[in-house]
Amino acid sequence: MIDGIARRLGPALHDRAARAILATPPIAPSENGPLIFSMIGARVLLPYLVAVKSLHARLGRGRVAILDDGTLTAADRRVLAEHCSDPEIRSIRDVDTGPCPRGGCWERLLTLLDLTERDYVIQLDSDTVTLGDEPEVREAIAANRAFTLLGGEDAEAHGLLSLPAFMATYHPDGPVDAAGPVHVQLAIEGNWHRYPDAGRHHYVRGCAGFAGFPRGGPGRGAAEAFSRNAEAIVGREVWRRWGSEQVASNFLVANSPDPLLLPYARYANYWNEAPGADMRFLHFVGTHRYAKGEYRRRTKQVIAALG
Repeated sequence: MIDGIARRLGPALHDRAARAILATPPIAPSENGPLIFSMIGARVLLPYLVAVKSLHARLGRGRVAILDDGTLTAADRRVLAEHCSDPEIRSIRDVDTGPCPRGGCWERLLTLLDLTERDYVIQLDSDTVTLGDEPEVREAIAANRAFTLLGGEDAEAHGLLSLPAFMATYHPDGPVDAAGPVHVQLAIEGNWHRYPDAGRHHYVRGCAGFAGFPRGGPGRGAAEAFSRNAEAIVGREVWRRWGSEQVASNFLVANSPDPLLLPYARYANYWNEAPGADMRFLHFVGTHRYAKGEYRRRTKQVIAALG
């Protein structure tokens, strides 16, 4: 009963706490990178401001760009102009996904890859909070290396794997039936042996909620080629399910030069467990976003630090 009440009241209580972000100073953009990019809508405006302001404050540099999911109002745009120093805002309606799926955050991924032509781009989800200094991220930006938040401790234990090694590690009993009732991520990850030139490619179980893409990186063409190959393996219907974009993000990061896998003890997803004492970044995934009031407490913490 208590958990049920917390789930119902959690969003309202969190938004009440997040509203204090409107009393904090605006972001002071800098042209020396990175570009902090997010896809947002009206529903997540306040959490987004917490996410982007807390990250920018710790990086001490960069500017903001936004993809409007189609729900931002004129009032929302005025708030964003004030607090993010008049960021570039693109519309999801203007994004051509080409051979890639429509929806499921593909517009976000393809847009940010276009943006890497001129900038180092960080993909930042609105349900994240930066709690402390992030030297690993700053070093990745300076070295123009890709990085990713990991999906869990297992991903850190196994690290970056070739596609055949991933199959041997995660699917020792053989491939997954891609046509069965399985999540798209499991469907493709369980059939990496069928990917063209599998031994030449790598993969990591990362999280698209926080990932860095180097300036001058592979770009949209690499994502389109990957999407075609993956769709050929699992089929069009499966590949167009929610979650395929995260697989693409993981694949692109894993196959970039010298990618950085952020240490999970300091950069983690919140799974209803007490964060470690040295936690620098938390991603409050939907399953446990409002559990135990942790997201609300962390939001208040960073707003207080922002002044």
